[in-house]
Amino acid sequence: MVGEEGAFVLGWDEVLTEEELSVTLKVLCMSEEEFKEYKEQDGWEDDSEEEENATLSNEALSRLKTPCKKLLYDSVLLTLESYGADLKTEQDLLNNKEAYEKLSRREQQALHVRYGQKRILHQLLELVQ
Repeated sequence: MVGEEGAFVLGWDEVLTEEELSVTLKVLCMSEEEFKEYKEQDGWEDDSEEEENATLSNEALSRLKTPCKKLLYDSVLLTLESYGADLKTEQDLLNNKEAYEKLSRREQQALHVRYGQKRILHQLLELVQ
């Protein structure tokens, strides 16, 4: 469902791998009985018209059912824990000109990437709280 890397791609305004995330959330939030029924009905091929027209914009994420929101929230927390430093630490480093200039160009670029990733993840946390 998720692909080789096992990751979803999030942007500032929407989920960029929305089909994979939609299917994954749907399946992970199903009861065992619902999952068996879904498989038996070949639910993997064509979902309802409602799902075909749904996009996972930030607004749509905030309207997900509670179990899906909890699953996303917990997943984001686990992802944030995998980073060595929190968002505030990264922001402080970006704002500290002296410390920032001591970093190599590559370290500066990595800092910007991590900071951007963490900001997106924090935004997602707010949407699914």
